[in-house]
Amino acid sequence: MGGWAIVVHGGAGVDPRLPEERQAAAKRILARCLEIGAAALSAGAAAVDVVEMVVRELETDPFFNSGRGSALTARGTVEMEASIMDGRDRRCGAVSGITTVKNPITLARRVMDFSPHSCQAIHGAEECAVEQGVELLENDYFITDQNLAMLKLAKEANAILFDYRVAADTCGASAGAAMSFDTGIQMNGLPISVYAPETVGCVVVDSTGGCAAATSTGGLMNKKCGRIGDSPIIGAGTYACDVCAVSCTGEGEAIIRATLARDVAAVMEYKGLGLQAAIDYVIKERLDGGKAGIIAVGKDGEVGYGFNSNGMFRGCATEDGFMEVGIWE
Repeated sequence: MGGWAIVVHGGAGVDPRLPEERQAAAKRILARCLEIGAAALSAGAAAVDVVEMVVRELETDPFFNSGRGSALTARGTVEMEASIMDGRDRRCGAVSGITTVKNPITLARRVMDFSPHSCQAIHGAEECAVEQGVELLENDYFITDQNLAMLKLAKEANAILFDYRVAADTCGASAGAAMSFDTGIQMNGLPISVYAPETVGCVVVDSTGGCAAATSTGGLMNKKCGRIGDSPIIGAGTYACDVCAVSCTGEGEAIIRATLARDVAAVMEYKGLGLQAAIDYVIKERLDGGKAGIIAVGKDGEVGYGFNSNGMFRGCATEDGFMEVGIWE
């Protein structure tokens, strides 16, 4: 194999009740992002530039859980997170606790390129955004009416609610009916009503063999303020090196414990596994009962993905003209 390749995801653990029109909308968004990335790669763009470009597109569309449309904290605010990594030299940038930055992934890129640090959070990250001149917006820009309704349901059920895209009127006539779907899954003792985080991510290998990864999220609906997930943690939600690039989605706490993204690269480097075999191995052996999804590319143009949840919004495209968008197995 060889040539450029791109894979995107819009979250793992899709609720089977998600209406067909919403599934179709998700596929259209992912296809559009693949086309944007493929056009840039065909024109010779570097992998790190393409992952930022594609994730910016996903952050701007309110369908997925990043940027505009981010899940809400227990206080009804957004606290966004993002990270980016360039595998050519393993430089990285990450931000957490962002409330006013239109595109958190671009701030993460600025942290990587223009600051002495790899990760900045909360007030320091917001100050960095001002210094770097990235676009800022009021918190209300990121909050949608649907998310406000779903936060209300989550509070009434005393649950962390993952699938905030299933509108209340498709779940049941009342909050109790909407939240009656019980997976039996818990996160640190709290019930998870529906498992579907919808973090977004992109991994790319460019025509020179350079790999890069980017991940962005609003986190969990009804999460405690100050909670940090896997998305801004290098090696957990995002990793890139000279072998591959990886972006993860799912139960952040389980992904952090597993250092999931780094483990894909590690078993390739130290066990000699191929890309897909490495993904399959870490999904099976490293999650300790947690639910997650992985997308990855290899330096030679391979693409791969895996998940142990109901489904994962994902799509891929390669230089030889192959393109695929899917949700279920």
